[in-house]
Amino acid sequence: MHSASKPVDTVLYTPNGHVLVGGEFTSINGSGRSFYASLNPLTGRDDGYLNLNISGYYVYPGAAPNPTQAYNQQLSPDGRHVLVEGVFTSVQGLSRQQIFMLNLGAGHGDVSAWNSSEFAQHCADAHPFYVKSAAWSPDQSTVYIATTGEHLYNWRGSFPLTGLCDVAAAFPAAPAGGLRPKWVNYTGCDSLYSAAADNSTIYVGGHERWADNPRGCNQAGPGAIPAPGMTGYTLGGSLLTNTGGTAGRYSRARGHGADDMLRTSAGLWIASDNFDDSVTCGNVTSHAGICFLPNA
Repeated sequence: MHSASKPVDTVLYTPNGHVLVGGEFTSINGSGRSFYASLNPLTGRDDGYLNLNISGYYVYPGAAPNPTQAYNQQLSPDGRHVLVEGVFTSVQGLSRQQIFMLNLGAGHGDVSAWNSSEFAQHCADAHPFYVKSAAWSPDQSTVYIATTGEHLYNWRGSFPLTGLCDVAAAFPAAPAGGLRPKWVNYTGCDSLYSAAADNSTIYVGGHERWADNPRGCNQAGPGAIPAPGMTGYTLGGSLLTNTGGTAGRYSRARGHGADDMLRTSAGLWIASDNFDDSVTCGNVTSHAGICFLPNA
């Protein structure tokens, strides 16, 4: 079975034997399940493991169209939880926006209590959906997010920037409501699309020009550090730099952005476009579209 009514954006196989698929579809492989479904890996049919009733989209003056969807997902290190990013306002009857955490129970999957009011803030008109990616820390204590958004909706030009628009940020992974970020690092109104993490470093990628830039928007504010295309942070949110104060190894030619990252035991894989001849990664000219940074 391989039929969906609209695009499928993300596919994940879980340790308990389910294929979790997300996208804009309102039916898939004969099932009327909308936006996020669990499929049998042998038949492709809905196996009934998920019944989340995902619905809603982001409504505010001038907001660009943002159809309901499950766009991206990440399995926790212990294989018992999944982070899901997308466009929704209600998941399993609970108020959720931008991202939610799914608990993979023995008989069915349920939405976790993990949530923050920060995710209910709107970004600029063109960016109703802005939490594009997330990553787990290897010890599963922290969730890192990478966002687009430019700046908060109705921003009046004051600094420092606030909110979660165009940032890398860290949240506690403990299942609780009312969570606050551990740290937030601003690009200064440049988008991030991907995130990955290991025991010492958080990696984010997009078409950012700077990091440590809460006092600039589309320009370098006081204290901003050049970090084109990709950025590495310490676990505490500090930018990793080379001598001379540039991002160095943790950078790539910007193009449109780094769309995905995968951290392995050998190093970091980065998938991206090659717009504007963006074929340089970590100060090395690489194959367009994919880059590998081996462990230092």
